[in-house]
Amino acid sequence: MMKPRIGMTARTGEKCPKSGVWKVVGTFETVTQSVSRGNKMPPHEGRHVNWRLIIMF
Repeated sequence: MMKPRIGMTARTGEKCPKSGVWKVVGTFETVTQSVSRGNKMPPHEGRHVNWRLIIMF
């Protein structure tokens, strides 16, 4: 498993690998969400999206 780092990505439904603020990649790039490690990555407006880690905590 890769070490968590800023810029890593995760997809809706996957377990969050690192607590922090995640930003949607692509069309909805202004959308951010705080997600805790181990929780499932959320959808956005009912769609599966890719998330990029922008702040770790």
